[in-house]
Amino acid sequence: MLVTSILAQPSHWRSPLRQVVNRASALLASFSLVVASGLAQQPGLEPTRAQHAMVVTIHHDASDAGVEILKQGGNAVDAAVAVGFALAVVYPAAGNIGGGGFMLIRDKHGKTHFLDYREMAPAAASRDMYLDEHGNVIPGMSLVGYKASGVPGTVAGLAYAQKHYGKLTLAQDMAPAIRLASEGFVLTPEEARNLHSKNLSRFSASARIFQRNGDFYKEGETLKQPELAETLRRIAKDPSDFYKGAMARQIADFEKAGGGLITAEDLANYQVKERKPIKGKYRGYDIVTAPPPSSGGIVLVEILNILSGFDLPKLGADRSAAQVHIITEAFRRAYMDRGDYLGDPDFNQLPLKQMANLKYAKAWRSSIDPAKPTPSASLVRPAGFMPPPPQAAPVKESTQTTHFSIVDSDGNAVASTYTLNGGFGSGVTVEGLGFLLNNEMDDFTSKVGVPNVYGLIQSSANSIAPHKRPLSAMTPTIITRKGKLAYVMGTPGGSTIITTVANDIISSIDNGLNIQQVADAPRFHHQYLPDRLDLEKKFPVPAAEELKAMGYTINRLAVADEKNPGVWGDSELIAVDPKTGELLGGHDSRRNYGKAAGY
Repeated sequence: MLVTSILAQPSHWRSPLRQVVNRASALLASFSLVVASGLAQQPGLEPTRAQHAMVVTIHHDASDAGVEILKQGGNAVDAAVAVGFALAVVYPAAGNIGGGGFMLIRDKHGKTHFLDYREMAPAAASRDMYLDEHGNVIPGMSLVGYKASGVPGTVAGLAYAQKHYGKLTLAQDMAPAIRLASEGFVLTPEEARNLHSKNLSRFSASARIFQRNGDFYKEGETLKQPELAETLRRIAKDPSDFYKGAMARQIADFEKAGGGLITAEDLANYQVKERKPIKGKYRGYDIVTAPPPSSGGIVLVEILNILSGFDLPKLGADRSAAQVHIITEAFRRAYMDRGDYLGDPDFNQLPLKQMANLKYAKAWRSSIDPAKPTPSASLVRPAGFMPPPPQAAPVKESTQTTHFSIVDSDGNAVASTYTLNGGFGSGVTVEGLGFLLNNEMDDFTSKVGVPNVYGLIQSSANSIAPHKRPLSAMTPTIITRKGKLAYVMGTPGGSTIITTVANDIISSIDNGLNIQQVADAPRFHHQYLPDRLDLEKKFPVPAAEELKAMGYTINRLAVADEKNPGVWGDSELIAVDPKTGELLGGHDSRRNYGKAAGY
């Protein structure tokens, strides 16, 4: 109204006043864009700064463990091993020695390595093992209990990384974790609440260790894990004990007694695999990311390829409806390909080159309506690029994963994401050894066309088979510019991992947010099916309403439950200042017990 009244004044007033109005309008527009991004509510979000090295994790004790090893002369890989084992102690919901994951390494010379230590289906696993006599999925069977677990890969993966790429000894790298397990760590309110999990209450060792058989831990109390401490000491002395020694037999006997499938032979046959990373380009940056059996890297590259033809900042600010619309349509198309084609590369021929083809991305891009969403049911893949999808309709993955990012003083970098799959995995703790087993078998396609716990639809390329590794969305990513390290990124979040990493890249590279703002920005996700746009509860309401008006089905997570935080993911990020080389850490404030730490 003020602007209207000014412009209604006599003409001899208008010229100088118009300049003022134009300037005020520009400032208001700028402010409205900030409000749209949700950042106006969080002014002054600044990254943690360090000159030499940086460790960013979901738990402050794990971050400190990584820094401790770096100060002892270890490199980024040594620190990653220290963090991985420390998280197995202080973050039992996802940190683990009973799960598996991926580690992306970039050394100071620019050479990259990708370690696949993903869990593997036992030899006794079969395609229909979670179906009843009528061919229907048995609820919960792939999620809870002994038969939900794949062969763990974490111990093999971390030991392999240390042996081939570390500088210190495995015992040195594991010392902080052993200390945390034996001496204990102090629980925050959130950590104490998390231990109330019903998943843990179902199994005797889990209930005893983590819940004191119903005398639940409280804020400020110390959780000690002497059985796990002794297991870690044995691993530090000889990691092969976990796979081929007395510990392997102990695990196998425990599984057999509970009706599980993992045998001593399964453990002995487990191998870490070095795979060729997926590579792509975006706005002059080089992207190095996860290859299959992670779907994350190739889907991330396909998303970025589609978006490369749009000037996103010109459409609006970070998290503006116009930007979110275009980004969501790229998500929709790439996730359609994920569901139809991806699985374990050792068991399938995967069309990775076709999915990364820039001409294919251009064809997808031309199908995006700038004003409204394309219903997933009517989406048609561009002809002439992809082979016919594997037989069957396009199905799953848990949010209880964790990611950490590390850069050392020499410029070596590690992005690592590992998981138990669901919160506290299968709920089963190995008696006498003190660690939880994963429920990673749920990441396979239990039945084609039936969604998993995350609602993802996958093809027969991800069906269960002996020794097979389930499809994952984990997307540890390292980004460089002109040969110099620029970003180390990743997050947990199940099916939302890929979209979160994509949004982190867009917020950084396209929209110019600092790395702490990137970590905290409100999230949105679309995975083709179900055909809905998921928004975090703190996603700005005006943008959500605008997207709804465009035609999107909106799901604002937990918006009706104000006690629920309504969040997902946990971006643990590092940026490198291109001018000064200073390391900038962004710890996701959604988890208040983590931190970025450096020196």
